[in-house]
Amino acid sequence: WRLMMSLTPSRGCLLDLPWEDILVPHILCHLPLQQLLSLQRVSKSFQSLIQLYLANMRCFDSSQIGPAIPRAAFVNLLKDNEVLQQLALQNCADWLTDRELLPVIGQNHHLHQIQLKGCAQLSRHALVAISLSCPNLRRLSLAHCEWVDSLSLRSLADHCKALEAVDLTACRQLKDEAICYLVQKCSRLKSLSLAVNANVGDVAVEEIAKCCPELEHLDLTGCLRVKNDSIRVLAEYCPKLRSLKVKHCHNVAESSLSILRSRGVELDVEPPLQRALVLLQDVVGFAPFINLQI
Repeated sequence: WRLMMSLTPSRGCLLDLPWEDILVPHILCHLPLQQLLSLQRVSKSFQSLIQLYLANMRCFDSSQIGPAIPRAAFVNLLKDNEVLQQLALQNCADWLTDRELLPVIGQNHHLHQIQLKGCAQLSRHALVAISLSCPNLRRLSLAHCEWVDSLSLRSLADHCKALEAVDLTACRQLKDEAICYLVQKCSRLKSLSLAVNANVGDVAVEEIAKCCPELEHLDLTGCLRVKNDSIRVLAEYCPKLRSLKVKHCHNVAESSLSILRSRGVELDVEPPLQRALVLLQDVVGFAPFINLQI
């Protein structure tokens, strides 16, 4: 940063280097976005350089600027970019709407990772736009986006069949039928979160198990309708499963979890013996010595 600020245009050094071949791919890419935005105020030449960088930027993360980025600034930053591969706009609920997002999605067909966690002012049209414009999408987070409905999710499933990770935490409109359709079309899924959704039950979990043999991570936290039978199906059909979250799933017992536990699957529910020791420690202030390897 100090080096770039010291090399002013009048000295004929920094800006004399090839912009597209040297400055953009090898120097500017190492600077935080916030500093680049400050740099463009140095001179008109620097402003042109930063605009060139923004037009060729592959990854945009709003957290590098902060959640209070003005709408007009966001639109201006990405108005010329058609090569984005990663877009992270998590927790931009205060300002991000379809009006700002849709043009960015519509002109960037190479996106393979999109993060929209907590963007509550968007609508189902945003997900439809993503499905139609981003055929190579691999990872998508829609956590706490309650506007996601079954029709928009079907559009995603129909057009983005290369999906490997989807976060649908607290997308409370979704029911078993929508989840079943998604996994039938997107059988490459390796990570799926359906946490905090009381409408998801055994039908969805069993379909996930049968359609997604590559599944490694599944989050069912707070899915109260999930029971033991579907967990057993999951153990049978998903040999690559590495972690399963079932905390607050009160109908899931150790009788089904023990199968996964014996395979080394990471579970967020402690085995009964360990839970009993924790409770005992809370009551009497200490836990008796016992071999937990038994």
